[in-house]
Amino acid sequence: MPDAPATQHPLPRRTQRPHLAALLEDRWCAVAGAFLRRRGWVPRLLPYTGYGTPLGVRVLARVLLVPPSHATGPLAPELAAERRPLRSYLTMPAPGEPVRVTVGGADVTVKTDRAGYVDALVSPPEDAPLPAGRHDVVLTAERSGAEATGQVVVVGPGTTFGVVSDIDDTAMITAVPRPLVAAWNTFVIRASARRPVPGMPELYRRLAADHPGAPFVYLSNGAWNTAGTLSQFLDRYGFPPGPLLLTDWGPTQTGWFRSGPQHKSDTLDRLMTTFPDVRWLLLGDAGQLDEDVYVRASARWQGRVVAIAIRKVARARVRPVRGRPEPGAPLVRGEDGVELADRLAWLLRPDSTR
Repeated sequence: MPDAPATQHPLPRRTQRPHLAALLEDRWCAVAGAFLRRRGWVPRLLPYTGYGTPLGVRVLARVLLVPPSHATGPLAPELAAERRPLRSYLTMPAPGEPVRVTVGGADVTVKTDRAGYVDALVSPPEDAPLPAGRHDVVLTAERSGAEATGQVVVVGPGTTFGVVSDIDDTAMITAVPRPLVAAWNTFVIRASARRPVPGMPELYRRLAADHPGAPFVYLSNGAWNTAGTLSQFLDRYGFPPGPLLLTDWGPTQTGWFRSGPQHKSDTLDRLMTTFPDVRWLLLGDAGQLDEDVYVRASARWQGRVVAIAIRKVARARVRPVRGRPEPGAPLVRGEDGVELADRLAWLLRPDSTR
């Protein structure tokens, strides 16, 4: 496929105003958090994998209040895989918690947001840019001294191809178009029992082998509470490692619920801006408006999307969306990873995107 000229597109700006839902949740967290702290509960850091360039990285983590017995020591992966997923949602955030972030030669202190999240842009010294690859990030809760180590993936300046993938019904069978089945799979089925979409692990490994150094980003409407079990799932079935970019299922500053399509759209815009030289393969499914989100992104960012690949999902109807532009990149559909690999055969060759 010939290269189209790449264009930049500014990130959308939105005015944040406190919604009643956010005010109620904030009040609950303040009262419950104060009570639990008096009972001896302490902050625990949960690092996530971030990403960035040699000149700056996005560090992601969360701070929760936990009983003293859970304050230290990792949960064994085999035990986590056998826990009911619902338990991951029963958490108490620690908002306003000061956290020191150390990566490369940078050392900064930030505060967690209203839901206990750390989402910070950290720049190393100008004379010491971070080399491409994975780097450790040390997180320290300043009030308690608790520490945790996360990672960031630094994408080098010569990288020109990357993959953005949904998870539910794209990499992992969830059955989102069937709400009751999806709820059962999400909240009840243990992580060890989850299964990949046939052919998808093999497709992703072929993409990684044919495009060495390509970043893989897993963009999902799933809650951050499930990040640990999702990471274990991806690792268990041999998906290429990469950052998970998930959402907070609680109330937002502007409403009772967050918008899944808006989360994905905004995140794609941020990735396009952060990595101006990377052209992306966007993988999703027909059950969560992924096609519409991806098509609109390819139209906004002409030349920045290599292709859009959509997995067909049983009982999911692909409805035309009014006002949707024409795709700015090839659009293919398939039942599973085997069929999508066939549709993307032109991409599964070295140097095919140059």
